[in-house]
Parts: sequence; structure tokens; C-alpha cells
Amino acid sequence: MIRKRSDELIAEKPRRVPSGAATMRPAVTDALTRALFEEWAEFGYVGISLERVAQRAGVGKAALYRRWPSKLAMVIERLEVVGIDLAPLIDTGTLAGDIRTMLLQIRRILRHRLVRRILPDLHAEMQRNPALANDIRGRLQRERRRRAATVLERAIARGELPATVDTKLFSDAAGGLLYWRMIITRETADRSYIEGLVRFIIAGLLQNAGSR
Repeated sequence: MIRKRSDELIAEKPRRVPSGAATMRPAVTDALTRALFEEWAEFGYVGISLERVAQRAGVGKAALYRRWPSKLAMVIERLEVVGIDLAPLIDTGTLAGDIRTMLLQIRRILRHRLVRRILPDLHAEMQRNPALANDIRGRLQRERRRRAATVLERAIARGELPATVDTKLFSDAAGGLLYWRMIITRETADRSYIEGLVRFIIAGLLQNAGSR
């Protein structure tokens, strides 16, 4: 798995696994993951070479192809695993606390030097690459909205929100506004901005739920 520390994607200590040539060693997977994102940030999605990824990771091509049959398969699976692990769902006990925590996690990810280079390229490539776009909008967007729904379900159970609240609206607002500010306009998202965004999102959810 991959965990966030400072501005680096770092590998978790490898677990003890059975020996054997075909064993999928976590340390090798971690090295390949770091190499993939470094390669992507330098050359863009189109320029990714799996041979160079293997070289960067210090392993043979066979180790890479045992895990992923293609560039698309590797990119989608690694984005999904890393994205989920970098933004764990935390129950703070309040809707405002949950949203604040989520936004701070997203901000931490968007500050990463590789993420800031990769995401704009990813979204541009999605316009040209239907297979990539379908997988991103399918698997990753489904997971993002599932996680957003979990936050809202907690709030509904606490009585903070009515059951008519729009999950998709919340999912889009929580990530989209912060992405626009940090990646598109390149403005800072300090704590004051985050607190204002928390209030804005909650007010919007309540107003939307009341009009449904």
C-alpha cells in the first residue's frame, strides 16, 4: 500500500510473504508505483513507457507485466489504490468535522508535486482517450461518490441532514471547488478558505435538500 508523508508517496514496510519467483512482493509493487507516477509527471500519459517504469523501479519488465497487462490497467489500478489509501474516511462525530477532514485530505493530496503535474494531464487525456475516460468515470468516480455517500449517511443518522440530501452534489462540491482553486487557478487554500468552504457546502446541502 502507499501512504502519504510530507510531499512524497512512500512505501509501507513489506509484509512477509512466501518465497518463489512468481510471488507479488509488495516492495516491488511499491517501487513500480512510484516509478509510474514519476514517469507520468515527466512525460505525460501519452509518453509513459512501461519499460522505463520498470527501469526506474530497478526491476525487470516481467515483474511489471505479471501485475498489469497494459499501461491503462496499471494506471487505473494504481490511481484507485493510492487515491483510496491517501484519503481514508474518518468519522469525527459531526458533519462539519467530517467535511473539514475530507477537504484537508484532498488539499494534502493536491499539494503533492506529482499530483499537481499529473491531474491536469489526466483530465486532458480523458478527452482524447475513451477507454481511459470510461474507467476513470466508472471505477474511480463510483468510489468517490460511495465515500461521499458514507459521510452524508453519518450526518443523516445524526439528524444533521434530511434524507433527501443530494449525494452527487456533495461529491462534486467537496472535490471540485478545491481542485479548481488549487490546480486550475493556482491559488492558496489556507485554513480560512477551508472553513469557509465547509460552511458553503453545508449551507448548499441544506438548501438543496429543502427544495427537493
